[in-house]
Amino acid sequence: MIIANWKCNGSKQMISTWFAEFIESYAPKDGSYIGIAPPMIYLEYIKRIVAEKSLKIKVGTQDLDVSNGARTGAISAEMILDYECSFSIVGHSERMQYFNEKNSAIKEKIHKLINVATPILCVGETYEENQNNLTEEVISEQLRVFEGLNFKNKIVVAYEPVWAIGTGMTPSKQEINEIHKFIKDVVQSSSVNSLIPSVLYGGSVNEENCENIFKSEFVDGALIGGASLDGSSFAKIVMSFNGSYK
Repeated sequence: MIIANWKCNGSKQMISTWFAEFIESYAPKDGSYIGIAPPMIYLEYIKRIVAEKSLKIKVGTQDLDVSNGARTGAISAEMILDYECSFSIVGHSERMQYFNEKNSAIKEKIHKLINVATPILCVGETYEENQNNLTEEVISEQLRVFEGLNFKNKIVVAYEPVWAIGTGMTPSKQEINEIHKFIKDVVQSSSVNSLIPSVLYGGSVNEENCENIFKSEFVDGALIGGASLDGSSFAKIVMSFNGSYK
Protein backbone atom coordinates (compact mmCIF):
# COMPACT_ATOMS: atom_id res chain seq x y z
CA MET A 1 0.00 0.00 0.00
CA ILE A 2 1.51 3.29 -1.15
CA ILE A 3 -0.39 6.47 -0.33
CA ALA A 4 0.35 9.97 -1.62
CA ASN A 5 -0.44 12.76 0.84
CA TRP A 6 -0.43 15.94 -1.22
CA LYS A 7 -1.21 18.09 1.83
CA CYS A 8 -2.08 21.69 0.83
CA ASN A 9 -0.57 21.44 -2.65
CA GLY A 10 -2.08 21.24 -6.10
CA SER A 11 -3.70 22.93 -9.06
CA LYS A 12 -5.46 21.55 -12.12
CA GLN A 13 -2.28 22.09 -14.15
CA MET A 14 -0.15 20.33 -11.53
CA ILE A 15 -2.55 17.39 -11.41
CA SER A 16 -2.66 17.06 -15.21
CA THR A 17 1.16 17.07 -15.37
CA TRP A 18 1.37 14.65 -12.44
CA PHE A 19 -0.79 12.04 -14.14
CA ALA A 20 1.09 12.37 -17.43
CA GLU A 21 4.40 11.78 -15.62
CA PHE A 22 2.99 8.96 -13.52
CA ILE A 23 1.55 7.09 -16.52
CA GLU A 24 4.81 7.48 -18.46
CA SER A 25 6.89 6.03 -15.60
CA TYR A 26 4.60 3.42 -14.07
CA ALA A 27 4.37 -0.25 -14.99
CA PRO A 28 1.05 -1.56 -13.60
CA LYS A 29 1.03 -4.66 -11.41
CA ASP A 30 -1.98 -6.64 -10.26
CA GLY A 31 -2.78 -6.34 -6.60
CA SER A 32 -1.12 -2.97 -6.09
CA TYR A 33 -2.85 -0.60 -3.68
CA ILE A 34 -2.10 2.96 -4.73
CA GLY A 35 -3.89 5.88 -3.11
CA ILE A 36 -3.92 9.65 -3.40
CA ALA A 37 -5.09 12.01 -0.65
CA PRO A 38 -5.45 15.36 -2.45
CA PRO A 39 -6.93 18.60 -1.17
CA MET A 40 -10.67 17.92 -1.01
CA ILE A 41 -11.42 20.57 -3.63
CA TYR A 42 -9.64 18.45 -6.29
CA LEU A 43 -11.12 15.11 -5.32
CA GLU A 44 -13.78 14.95 -8.06
CA TYR A 45 -11.31 16.19 -10.70
CA ILE A 46 -8.84 13.44 -9.80
CA LYS A 47 -11.51 10.75 -9.71
CA ARG A 48 -12.53 11.75 -13.22
CA ILE A 49 -8.96 11.46 -14.54
CA VAL A 50 -8.50 8.10 -12.81
CA ALA A 51 -11.69 6.80 -14.48
CA GLU A 52 -10.80 8.21 -17.91
CA LYS A 53 -7.30 6.69 -17.80
CA SER A 54 -8.57 3.38 -16.33
CA LEU A 55 -6.04 3.65 -13.51
CA LYS A 56 -6.24 1.48 -10.41
CA ILE A 57 -5.74 4.36 -7.98
CA LYS A 58 -7.90 4.86 -4.92
CA VAL A 59 -8.77 8.33 -3.66
CA GLY A 60 -9.10 9.39 -0.04
CA THR A 61 -9.08 12.45 2.19
CA GLN A 62 -6.39 14.01 4.33
CA ASP A 63 -8.68 14.40 7.33
CA LEU A 64 -12.29 14.54 8.46
CA ASP A 65 -14.21 16.33 11.18
CA VAL A 66 -15.75 14.77 14.26
CA SER A 67 -19.23 15.97 13.30
CA ASN A 68 -21.29 17.80 10.70
CA GLY A 69 -23.63 20.78 10.63
CA ALA A 70 -22.52 24.24 11.75
CA ARG A 71 -18.78 23.61 11.41
CA THR A 72 -17.54 25.96 8.67
CA GLY A 73 -14.82 24.44 6.48
CA ALA A 74 -15.15 20.91 7.86
CA ILE A 75 -15.45 17.60 5.99
CA SER A 76 -17.83 15.06 7.48
CA ALA A 77 -17.83 11.27 7.36
CA GLU A 78 -21.08 11.48 5.39
CA MET A 79 -19.30 13.51 2.70
CA ILE A 80 -16.49 10.96 2.55
CA LEU A 81 -19.06 8.21 2.08
CA ASP A 82 -20.92 10.23 -0.56
CA TYR A 83 -17.73 10.66 -2.59
CA GLU A 84 -16.89 6.96 -2.22
CA CYS A 85 -13.49 7.70 -0.70
CA SER A 86 -11.51 4.57 0.11
CA PHE A 87 -9.58 5.93 3.09
CA SER A 88 -8.97 8.94 5.27
CA ILE A 89 -5.78 10.02 7.01
CA VAL A 90 -6.30 10.73 10.71
CA GLY A 91 -4.08 12.22 13.40
CA HIS A 92 -1.29 13.60 11.22
CA SER A 93 1.31 15.46 13.28
CA GLU A 94 0.61 18.63 11.30
CA ARG A 95 -3.00 18.51 12.44
CA MET A 96 -1.81 18.26 16.03
CA GLN A 97 0.80 21.00 15.58
CA TYR A 98 -1.25 23.57 13.67
CA PHE A 99 -4.80 22.72 14.75
CA ASN A 100 -4.14 21.56 18.33
CA GLU A 101 -5.77 18.18 17.66
CA LYS A 102 -5.84 15.78 20.62
CA ASN A 103 -6.21 12.01 21.00
CA SER A 104 -9.83 12.41 22.08
CA ALA A 105 -10.77 14.05 18.76
CA ILE A 106 -8.76 11.50 16.78
CA LYS A 107 -10.64 8.66 18.46
CA GLU A 108 -13.96 10.32 17.59
CA LYS A 109 -12.87 10.57 13.97
CA ILE A 110 -11.95 6.89 13.86
CA HIS A 111 -15.37 6.02 15.30
CA LYS A 112 -16.91 8.00 12.44
CA LEU A 113 -14.80 6.18 9.85
CA ILE A 114 -15.27 2.57 10.94
CA ASN A 115 -18.21 1.89 8.63
CA VAL A 116 -17.30 4.49 6.01
CA ALA A 117 -13.67 4.18 4.87
CA THR A 118 -10.30 2.79 5.97
CA PRO A 119 -8.69 4.95 8.65
CA ILE A 120 -4.97 5.61 8.24
CA LEU A 121 -3.82 6.67 11.71
CA CYS A 122 -0.54 8.58 11.87
CA VAL A 123 1.68 8.08 14.91
CA GLY A 124 5.20 9.18 15.69
CA GLU A 125 7.54 10.81 18.15
CA THR A 126 9.44 14.12 18.17
CA TYR A 127 13.22 14.25 17.98
CA GLU A 128 13.48 15.02 21.69
CA GLU A 129 11.25 12.06 22.55
CA ASN A 130 13.32 9.83 20.28
CA GLN A 131 16.58 10.90 21.90
CA ASN A 132 15.12 10.24 25.36
CA ASN A 133 14.09 6.69 24.36
CA LEU A 134 10.40 7.54 24.67
CA THR A 135 9.34 6.39 21.20
CA GLU A 136 7.41 3.30 22.28
CA GLU A 137 5.79 5.12 25.21
CA VAL A 138 4.62 7.97 22.97
CA ILE A 139 3.31 5.66 20.27
CA SER A 140 1.51 3.45 22.80
CA GLU A 141 -0.36 6.51 24.02
CA GLN A 142 -1.27 7.51 20.46
CA LEU A 143 -2.51 3.99 19.70
CA ARG A 144 -4.94 4.09 22.63
CA VAL A 145 -7.48 5.54 20.19
CA PHE A 146 -8.02 1.94 19.00
CA GLU A 147 -8.83 0.51 22.43
CA GLY A 148 -12.17 -1.24 22.60
CA LEU A 149 -12.96 -0.79 18.92
CA ASN A 150 -14.25 -3.68 16.78
CA PHE A 151 -12.94 -3.26 13.27
CA LYS A 152 -14.87 -5.05 10.55
CA ASN A 153 -12.55 -3.78 7.82
CA LYS A 154 -8.87 -3.13 7.38
CA ILE A 155 -7.15 -0.56 9.57
CA VAL A 156 -3.84 1.08 8.75
CA VAL A 157 -1.26 2.82 10.90
CA ALA A 158 1.40 5.10 9.43
CA TYR A 159 4.56 5.44 11.50
CA GLU A 160 5.76 8.97 10.81
CA PRO A 161 8.47 10.12 13.21
CA VAL A 162 7.83 13.86 13.46
CA TRP A 163 11.55 14.62 13.22
CA ALA A 164 11.78 12.83 9.86
CA ILE A 165 8.91 14.60 8.08
CA GLY A 166 10.33 16.88 5.40
CA THR A 167 13.82 16.90 6.95
CA GLY A 168 15.59 14.34 4.79
CA MET A 169 16.39 12.27 7.90
CA THR A 170 15.03 8.78 8.49
CA PRO A 171 15.45 6.15 11.21
CA SER A 172 17.61 3.14 10.37
CA LYS A 173 16.02 0.16 8.64
CA GLN A 174 16.30 -1.82 11.90
CA GLU A 175 14.64 0.95 13.92
CA ILE A 176 11.78 1.22 11.43
CA ASN A 177 11.26 -2.54 11.45
CA GLU A 178 11.26 -2.75 15.26
CA ILE A 179 8.73 0.08 15.65
CA HIS A 180 6.46 -1.39 12.97
CA LYS A 181 6.43 -4.74 14.77
CA PHE A 182 5.75 -2.95 18.05
CA ILE A 183 2.76 -1.13 16.50
CA LYS A 184 1.30 -4.37 15.13
CA ASP A 185 1.61 -6.05 18.53
CA VAL A 186 0.02 -3.15 20.43
CA VAL A 187 -2.95 -2.81 18.08
CA GLN A 188 -3.55 -6.55 17.97
CA SER A 189 -3.71 -6.69 21.76
CA SER A 190 -5.91 -3.60 22.16
CA SER A 191 -8.59 -4.01 19.47
CA VAL A 192 -11.62 -6.12 20.36
CA ASN A 193 -11.17 -8.57 17.50
CA SER A 194 -7.34 -8.71 17.71
CA LEU A 195 -6.88 -7.23 14.24
CA ILE A 196 -3.31 -6.83 13.04
CA PRO A 197 -3.00 -3.55 11.14
CA SER A 198 -1.04 -2.80 8.03
CA VAL A 199 1.76 -0.43 9.02
CA LEU A 200 3.17 2.10 6.57
CA TYR A 201 6.32 4.16 6.99
CA GLY A 202 6.28 7.90 6.37
CA GLY A 203 8.92 10.58 6.78
CA SER A 204 11.29 11.72 4.00
CA VAL A 205 10.64 8.64 1.86
CA ASN A 206 11.97 9.10 -1.68
CA GLU A 207 12.98 7.03 -4.70
CA GLU A 208 16.58 6.78 -3.42
CA ASN A 209 15.89 5.39 0.06
CA CYS A 210 12.58 3.56 -0.40
CA GLU A 211 14.01 0.24 -1.58
CA ASN A 212 15.97 -0.21 1.64
CA ILE A 213 12.92 0.70 3.74
CA PHE A 214 10.67 -1.70 1.83
CA LYS A 215 13.02 -4.62 2.54
CA SER A 216 12.01 -4.45 6.22
CA GLU A 217 9.87 -7.42 7.25
CA PHE A 218 7.13 -5.45 9.00
CA VAL A 219 6.83 -2.54 6.55
CA ASP A 220 3.61 -2.84 4.55
CA GLY A 221 4.04 0.25 2.40
CA ALA A 222 4.51 3.98 2.74
CA LEU A 223 2.71 7.27 3.24
CA ILE A 224 4.54 9.68 0.95
CA GLY A 225 4.55 13.45 1.36
CA GLY A 226 6.91 15.66 -0.65
CA ALA A 227 8.10 12.95 -3.06
CA SER A 228 4.49 12.20 -4.02
CA LEU A 229 4.09 15.61 -5.66
CA ASP A 230 6.15 14.43 -8.64
CA GLY A 231 4.30 11.81 -10.69
CA SER A 232 7.46 10.14 -11.97
CA SER A 233 9.07 9.88 -8.52
CA PHE A 234 5.88 8.52 -7.00
CA ALA A 235 5.60 5.90 -9.77
CA LYS A 236 9.16 4.74 -9.09
CA ILE A 237 8.46 4.44 -5.37
CA VAL A 238 5.36 2.34 -6.09
CA MET A 239 7.34 0.10 -8.44
CA SER A 240 10.10 -0.28 -5.89
CA PHE A 241 7.51 -1.53 -3.43
CA ASN A 242 6.13 -3.85 -6.09
CA GLY A 243 9.63 -5.15 -6.75
CA SER A 244 9.55 -4.13 -10.40
CA TYR A 245 11.62 -0.93 -10.43
CA LYS A 246 15.20 -1.44 -11.57
